[in-house]
Amino acid sequence: MAKKVVVLMGGKSKEREVSLRSGAAVAQALTNAGYEVSVLDVNERSIAAILDLAPDVAFLALHGRYGEDGTIQGLLDILGIPYTGPGVLASAICINKAVTKKLLSYEGIPTSPFLIFDRAHFPELTVEEMARQVEEKLGIPVVVKPSTQGSSIGTTIVKNPQALREGLATALEFDTQLVVERFIPGVEVTASVLGNDDPVVLPLIEIVAENEFYDYEAKYTPGMSHHVLPARISEQARQRVEEIALRTYKAFDCQGLSRIDFIVDANDQPHVLEINTLPGMTSMSLFPDAARAAGMSFEQLCSRLVDLALSKRWAVV
Repeated sequence: MAKKVVVLMGGKSKEREVSLRSGAAVAQALTNAGYEVSVLDVNERSIAAILDLAPDVAFLALHGRYGEDGTIQGLLDILGIPYTGPGVLASAICINKAVTKKLLSYEGIPTSPFLIFDRAHFPELTVEEMARQVEEKLGIPVVVKPSTQGSSIGTTIVKNPQALREGLATALEFDTQLVVERFIPGVEVTASVLGNDDPVVLPLIEIVAENEFYDYEAKYTPGMSHHVLPARISEQARQRVEEIALRTYKAFDCQGLSRIDFIVDANDQPHVLEINTLPGMTSMSLFPDAARAAGMSFEQLCSRLVDLALSKRWAVV
C-alpha cells in the first residue's frame, strides 16, 4: 500500500469552495485508512511543494478549470507522480461540453440535439443571431450552458424567447463558447463508474432537485436535492443506462473514476448529459452515495481510488 498521499484541492476555479470540502473529506478518510496524508491548496507555487512532499500518489480533489481539465494531470505526468482519476486527454475533453457532445455524436452515443456557438472564433456573432439559430434549428425549450464550467454554473433552462436571450447572455459571462441543447423532459439519473480497464457501474442514483434543475444551489445546499436509491426507472432503462455508461467511459478513455449524467425520457431512452471526471467527494456528493449502496465505505472508496491510480496503464511507479 502506498503510504504517502498528497490531496490536491482548492485551486483557482469557480468550484474552489466545493473542492476544499471534497479535499478535507478525502484527507480525513485516507488518514483513517492508515495513509500518511498531506494536503495542498493548488496554486502557482505547487510544483516545488509537491516535489518537497515526495508523495507516492496524488489524490485529485480538484474541480473545474486548472484541476479537472488536464492541466494538473499533465504536470503530474511530467513529475512522474501517479494520480487519481482520468489522464490528460480524457480530462481535457470531458471538461469541454462542446467537444464532449461532438465525440458522443461520433461514437453514436445518445445525447440531445445541440448547437455550439464560439465567440472566440466568431466575435461578430450576436446574442440575437444565436437566438435566431436556436429557435430555427432546435426550437424551445432548450438548455444553455457555458462550455467549460462545472457544477451547472451559468446554466439556464429556457422556456420562452426572452429567456433564451437572457440565458445566452448569462452563459457568455462565464465562457466565450456555449452549448445549447434541446431540453428533454425525463428522470435525471447519474451513473458512477469505477475502475481502469475493467470498470464497473455502481448503483444508479436518481436526482431530484428542489429547484427547477440540479443547479449549483441544489448540488451544495443541504435539503435542496435528494438522491433516490434505487433510481425509479424501469429495469430496461437501468440496463440501457449501465450499458451506455460503460460505452461512454471507454470511448473517452476514462480511468479510475468518472460520473456520467443522464436524462431518461418517457420512452425509457437514456441521453448522456455530461461526463464528470473528478466528481465531488463531499458529504452531499453522488459518487460516495453510489459506493455506499454497493457496500463500500467512504474510506474504502478513497483507498480503492489510490490503488487504481497506481495501476493505471500510464502510471509511473
